[in-house]
Amino acid sequence: MTHSEISHHRLVSQKLYKTDKCSPQEIVHHFGAMQAQDYAMAKWAVGSRCDSSEKEIEEAVNSAQIIRTHILRPTWHFVSSEDIYWMLDIAGPQVKRMTISGAKKFGFDAKKLDQANNSIEKLLSGNNHLTRDEIMQELGIKKTSKEDFLSAAIMMHAEQDGLVCNGKMKGKKITYALLEERVKKPKTQLTKEEGLAKLAKRYFESHGPATLLDFSWWSGFPPTICKKTIDAIKLQLYFFEVENQTYYFVNQNIDKDNLKKNIYFLPSFDEILISYKTREASILLEDHPKTFTNNGIFKPIIIENGKVIGTWKRTIKKDHTKVETEFFNETEDSKKQILFEGIKAFENYLETKIVIE
Repeated sequence: MTHSEISHHRLVSQKLYKTDKCSPQEIVHHFGAMQAQDYAMAKWAVGSRCDSSEKEIEEAVNSAQIIRTHILRPTWHFVSSEDIYWMLDIAGPQVKRMTISGAKKFGFDAKKLDQANNSIEKLLSGNNHLTRDEIMQELGIKKTSKEDFLSAAIMMHAEQDGLVCNGKMKGKKITYALLEERVKKPKTQLTKEEGLAKLAKRYFESHGPATLLDFSWWSGFPPTICKKTIDAIKLQLYFFEVENQTYYFVNQNIDKDNLKKNIYFLPSFDEILISYKTREASILLEDHPKTFTNNGIFKPIIIENGKVIGTWKRTIKKDHTKVETEFFNETEDSKKQILFEGIKAFENYLETKIVIE
């Protein structure tokens, strides 16, 4: 299999090459976790893979069908409500080591973090949804640049303990709520090995073909643990080698003859790029600096036939949305008009007019 074929397989596994109708929650469940620190763009990451509008995806988040919380590496992720608890069980302990280490720099040890958890639980009980600033004000932690890192560590620690997750949006502000008031805790619990196996199967099903190091990068678990996990589920996976790299995937029964040409305007931090350690299947090495920075800031991308060919940005106006594009190579106007067909999905998603500049 070539890199070009890998990129086409990923379009299918990542639900971009739509073969069936899915709800927003089903999309997130399929992925296991979808990176979501840029909230507006994260909603489009879901919307680009289904026919739901931004309002419908927002409702799925507000109603807790989709949970937004810190998990895995850690960063903000969307997680399906049916997956949140078992994923916290396996990923929470490793993330908590980071939060405890970060909080110690500000005089907060594990005991103080547990005390903060008790206070937060009292503040949020009874379906009380508060912003981080409101919670910190009640805890007596001032809003300064220094304390902002402490408040982030406190709330992330509470997330990993399964205490809090996102609440309903308060205007444009994110709130926190008690997780158990939003999603009922299951009666059964997976072992760590069962949870890791489930996570790996979900990753290769939704991101494959991908390598061991890709899975390690995405999940945040060390390569040694990831190798043992892959070995445990190897009978459920297909694999092949390209340039001495082993790629794993779940069989998709792809009919290559039916793979039509495709154009996608995808959001910043989209799983099609960020979920892989190396990205040669989807983007040329010389185009990396135009697409993402060394400190991990990813731009919205334009993909044609599985390859990144440019970037774009959107500006929300009163009665329309302005879209500006930047192609890596000089592109004729006639070709641009064909490429701009890919923005129609974004127009339907926003339910507003798109003006391209």
